[in-house]
Amino acid sequence: LRFLKSDALIAPKINNLYGQKSIHIIDKFKRMFKINLIAIVAFSFAFLIVSFIVGIPITGIIFFVTLSVLVFINKKLLNDLNKIDLGVSSSQYLKTFNQWIQKQIAINKKFSRFLYPIIFISMVLGFWFKDAEGMPLGERLVSEILIGFPDTYLIFGIPLIGIIIALVIIGLLFLVGGRIYKWDLNIVYGRIFKKLEELMTDIESLRS
Repeated sequence: LRFLKSDALIAPKINNLYGQKSIHIIDKFKRMFKINLIAIVAFSFAFLIVSFIVGIPITGIIFFVTLSVLVFINKKLLNDLNKIDLGVSSSQYLKTFNQWIQKQIAINKKFSRFLYPIIFISMVLGFWFKDAEGMPLGERLVSEILIGFPDTYLIFGIPLIGIIIALVIIGLLFLVGGRIYKWDLNIVYGRIFKKLEELMTDIESLRS
C-alpha cells in the first residue's frame, strides 16, 4: 500500500515536470520565431535603403514587398500558436503544437517555391535597369554582345539565350525552393525540433 501511495505521488510530479518542459520548449521556439520575424523586417528595410543607394531600387522594392508578405503570413501563424490552450495535458499540448508546426512548414514551403524565383527576378531587373553612364546596364551589355555577336537573336531587345538561361534558373529555384526552406529551417530550429521529438517519445513511452 505504501508503494501504491508513493507511485500516486510520483505520477503527478512526472506529469508536471513534462508539462513544464513542454511549455519551456515551445516558449523558446516562440521567442526564436519572433526574433526571426523581427530580423527579416529589419533586413528588408535595410536592403530597401541600400538598394536606392547603389542604384537598384526595383530590387529593393520587390524584395521588401515579398518579405513583408512573408512576415504577415507568419505573424498570423504566430497568433494561432499563441491561442493553444496551456490547460490541457502536456501530451495534448505537444501534439497541438506539432500540428501547428506541420501547418507552418507546409505554408512556408509553398511560399518558398515562389520566394526564391521572385528574389532572382528582382535582382535581374534591378541590375538590368541600373544606370550605367546614361543608359540602363542591361541595354549596355546587349550592345556590347551585339558588337561581338551581331547575329544574336533578340526578343524585346533581350538575347534569346539570356531569356532561356533565366527561365531555367527560375524553374530550378521553383523546384528546389521548398528544399532550401527546409534546410534553412533545420539550421535555425533543428535543435528545438529534436528536443520536441524526444519529449514526445518520452511521454508516449510513459503512457504505454
